[in-house]
Amino acid sequence: MEEEQNVRNLAAATGLDPRRAAEVLSVLGDGSWWTLPDLVRRTAVSRRSIEAVLREVHPERSGDRFRLSQARVRALIDTGRRPVSPAGPVDHLLSGHADLVERMAKLIAGAPRARQALDHVSATPETVVRRALLLGARSWPPGARVLCVGDHDLTSLAIASLYPGTEIAVADIDERILAYIDRCAADLGLSVRTRWADLRLGLPPSLHGYADVTVTDPPYTPEGIGLFVARCVEGLQDPEQGRVMLAYGASERTPMLALKVQSSLYDLNLAYEAMYPDLNRYFGAEAIGSAADLYILRPTTKTKPAVAARVERFAAAIYTHGPQAVESKTGPGDERLLAQATDFAPDLLVGDWPAGFLPRTPRVRLATWLAKPYAAAPERVAVAVPAGLDAALPRLLLAARADHVRAFIAEPPGDVTETAALLSPVYEISVQGAAVDAVRRPPAGDPAELLLRRLLDRAHGKLVNTWREGLIGAHDGLTKRQARDIVLRFAPWADGVTALELPLHRLAELGEAVRATLREAAEAS
Repeated sequence: MEEEQNVRNLAAATGLDPRRAAEVLSVLGDGSWWTLPDLVRRTAVSRRSIEAVLREVHPERSGDRFRLSQARVRALIDTGRRPVSPAGPVDHLLSGHADLVERMAKLIAGAPRARQALDHVSATPETVVRRALLLGARSWPPGARVLCVGDHDLTSLAIASLYPGTEIAVADIDERILAYIDRCAADLGLSVRTRWADLRLGLPPSLHGYADVTVTDPPYTPEGIGLFVARCVEGLQDPEQGRVMLAYGASERTPMLALKVQSSLYDLNLAYEAMYPDLNRYFGAEAIGSAADLYILRPTTKTKPAVAARVERFAAAIYTHGPQAVESKTGPGDERLLAQATDFAPDLLVGDWPAGFLPRTPRVRLATWLAKPYAAAPERVAVAVPAGLDAALPRLLLAARADHVRAFIAEPPGDVTETAALLSPVYEISVQGAAVDAVRRPPAGDPAELLLRRLLDRAHGKLVNTWREGLIGAHDGLTKRQARDIVLRFAPWADGVTALELPLHRLAELGEAVRATLREAAEAS
């Protein structure tokens, strides 16, 4: 038919397939005025392709809005054969949860602003509820453990709202998001645990083997997808029975990018159990049509070995923007920094230092430094902090047991006031040029300060265990069970974690919680 040929001609001129071209024309001709971002969201077609269609069909225009007349549409497509969008796997359930969609809309609107350097784009409230519904439809909640590996979208709050009996944990690098999730969960009476994590440096120890299913919406680069999914696999309790829910989208114009991403999944020996096109919708991300597919990935017997073999090879550059974009170059190669490090005369180098630099000085990788205590007791430690990893600075300092730690920051150090205040029980912190100096303080005499110092000095250890023993040491009459119960009464967020995993807002609460437990222990004993 002539209309079909017109659609094919339009598709050839714009680079779209005929179905997508017909979808755009059908929406433009529905009688409404459409802005370009709304057209992108409605059709899940990239902004670039929408612009190409608009150039070809010359629609009516009113300011920044567009539409096509019915006559123009009839000349281009067969109105009796307009495309029908397939229903999503849980769309029929969505209308029954309008109250949850409304709740999530308010929570998303109140969330911290997106950070471009972390590739943040907010999902719509309908999207996060769809994800939660799909979890239930595939028989995981209730009673399951769910790990959200990154959660700027607040999917954890949607799952917790829909399935109150589900255990949920969130690992994220953004302190603002972790604090917001904790605050919202407390206000709503939801059970969500938060952990700070830079996934390039590892998954928090308490989350290894934690979950029945993991959920992630990572940076859309092959490096980002590979790293986040690998951490998801590490977070599964039973990798052969667990599943990974992955949101990933690419423009219809870049199939090779999609292939590279899917190749990174293939390298991890993951099977595609299902893929739901365009289930995820976003406020923004117009380059990919404000939409992404949802993959259900099933690990195989070869996945865990593949993750173990590849996870350390993923580069630090995983994002599309900022200092850790895949195109950026990072590393402590600045001659001025190297000269300052040489003058410091460290006993240990932590991080990625240039080959040949101080060849006789022992070295430790950043991930190893955070994962376990260093066996020796060096007096002076030099830490190289690559661009984009400055959020790890408080943990890198806490992981040390040296008298003097000097952190060399690839970018000019920002305001370290908050870090200095949080770590003041342990360190006196100052900025020396491009470096941050941390000099260990002598122990204080106050019992609360002594216990707080003990918790921070043993940052790799289980927080509750160290805290419990400290209370028993201060009050002989306490049993281990009594001491543990007191700790969890005032700091339930301390259960099962190390101090290195705590978000900064929890570290800030640690001092007052310690004082409260000491008062309670005195009464109990």
